[in-house]
Amino acid sequence: MFTTRFEAWIRGQAERLMSVLGRIPVTPNQITVVGVALTFVAAVLAALGYLRWAGVVLIFAGTFDILDGALARSSGRSYPYGAFLDSTLDRYSEGAIYIGLAAYFASMDGPLQRWLLLSTVAALAGSFLVSYVRARAQSLGFTCESGLFARPERVVATVVGLIFGGVVLYVVVFLLAILTNLTALQRIREVWLQGRAQRLAIEREAAATPKGGTTTVTP
Repeated sequence: MFTTRFEAWIRGQAERLMSVLGRIPVTPNQITVVGVALTFVAAVLAALGYLRWAGVVLIFAGTFDILDGALARSSGRSYPYGAFLDSTLDRYSEGAIYIGLAAYFASMDGPLQRWLLLSTVAALAGSFLVSYVRARAQSLGFTCESGLFARPERVVATVVGLIFGGVVLYVVVFLLAILTNLTALQRIREVWLQGRAQRLAIEREAAATPKGGTTTVTP
């Protein structure tokens, strides 16, 4: 799966970097907060129409978002609360960027404005659903790793759209609206297949058990 390989490559590069910079006197949670703050700056820049600068700042924000997990793993400071904080603030980061884009599109004129605003809202909903479906599935014991557009791909696509702007940004927003929701549906299907396999296994086990449910043990 391309998504899995892409995420693994990014994590590998980040961990190599942190093995060199592992003595930096900062905590993974501090890096997480700095990354979110940079994302908010990028969102404000996008809302004001400084799209290229927003894309550049978002690159740095994405780098911090990768480095926090790499530092936690390389330094042995990987704790449940850190993972919780990282996931929660990731949602704030994505929400901020989409709100910034929506504010930028709201200042536009022309026939595309309404469709761009709707697409931005759809992309926001899809992005949140992708993360929610995975978290909920894993809390129930399912594996949920599939999908075309996980967070790294969404960040890369958004950066490309911001830096190039214009038609490229419009296409990226339309694609995000479609592919994020498609990814959520792919993950829902993945969990459904696992749930069906689970149910069939239980039914086969029940069918193989003698009626009455008692087993006689001979001393």
